Amino acid sequence: MTIRTLEPRMTEVGGVPIARLLPNKGKQPIGAWCFLDHAGPAEFAQDDLGVQVGRHPHTNLQTFSWMIDGEILHKDSLGSAQVIAKNQVNLMTAGTGLTQGISHTEQSVFLDSADSDAAHSSAAHRHINMIQLWIALPTNQQVERSFHHYPELPTWTEGNVELILTTGSYQSVSGKLYQAPTLQYSKLVGIDVHFLEDGDITLNLESSFEYGILVVAGELESEGQVYKKDQLLRFHRIDVTNDTTITLVAKKGTRLMFIGGEPLSNQVLLWWNFVADNKEELKQSVIDWNNGHERFGEVDSNMQRLVAPEVPKGLKG
Repeated sequence: MTIRTLEPRMTEVGGVPIARLLPNKGKQPIGAWCFLDHAGPAEFAQDDLGVQVGRHPHTNLQTFSWMIDGEILHKDSLGSAQVIAKNQVNLMTAGTGLTQGISHTEQSVFLDSADSDAAHSSAAHRHINMIQLWIALPTNQQVERSFHHYPELPTWTEGNVELILTTGSYQSVSGKLYQAPTLQYSKLVGIDVHFLEDGDITLNLESSFEYGILVVAGELESEGQVYKKDQLLRFHRIDVTNDTTITLVAKKGTRLMFIGGEPLSNQVLLWWNFVADNKEELKQSVIDWNNGHERFGEVDSNMQRLVAPEVPKGLKG
């Protein structure tokens, strides 16, 4: 199997290290997964506010937040206000087309480990470690705005490895079928893979899918190669046929994000926080957001409202 290794583009936001793996040097999405950031791990001082992402918009995509450690308060223009905590998914759908769109804010809250209220506490865990992905929506479908929170997801162990199915369906090599409740508009799979002890695991691959594996923590060995933290392994669907599997070997504590999906039929263009299938729609979304168009609604927050930069002339599409 041909595996391409994508290196992260590293940055830092508010003291949080960000490893961006998608988009990556012109590489296309993995299925409909078109954006992938690993934020953290980071620990905040007592006087540090943590993550503070001001109000910003999205179009033609779903934001998919997978929390490994810490808590984030999400607020959006649908009126949603939801804290996401460890091993939970927040899924926000912006809708498709120039009449749809959504805006939201994200900010840290620090919860007492013995209390579920979103209150500050001297005993709070002040950490963040999360994966944020975007899912490009099929623009030939009429998709409406929505927000969903998933506190419970299918979880199982195979040998010394714990797996959590964050979206889609998955059949293990033993033949057991798992199904996540997460809302989808195209065929996708996402699995958190956590090595509780040294060991290996064999994962089934679906022939119509493209796949990627992000090394979130530790090191991964596959097919004689070693991959390190924040590297993304990518393999194309032409390498995946019926009954294809991949075996992953790692030491205790290694954590992976395994993603896959069927490629979309439409072009996927990204600019700032927008996705579209053509450049003109990206330009119009920038104009609409900067001029306060009602399609993006309002958010019950006093956080800063971000300004969209103009689409560059050199953007292809």
